[in-house]
Amino acid sequence: MKPSTSVAMGAALMLILVLLAPASEAVIACSDVIKDLRPCVNYLKSGSGMPPAACCTGASTLASAASSTADKRAACNCIKSASKNINPNSQLAKDLPGNCGINLPFTISPNVDCSKIS
Repeated sequence: MKPSTSVAMGAALMLILVLLAPASEAVIACSDVIKDLRPCVNYLKSGSGMPPAACCTGASTLASAASSTADKRAACNCIKSASKNINPNSQLAKDLPGNCGINLPFTISPNVDCSKIS
């Protein structure tokens, strides 16, 4: 076998291994979660009616970014921790995903059990 052929076969084998390897679960950064939901803080504390467009855009971005179980749990834990500091109106927090037309697998609450998210 020529050296160039074995190098090409080795490269092809490496490419196949990379493509077949399971993707590692990236965990969303809390700073990204906070950045996405920052436009929602005033609304969640003392708002009324529908959330502002910037809030829904951020919530939608977060919902799209948190695709793996690890990401969802990380986002949930971040939101849980942050919600202890801002003390959101529980009804506004509960209604936020529906009012923004998105689906979150957890409630924005300081009492949510993030370990049950899959």
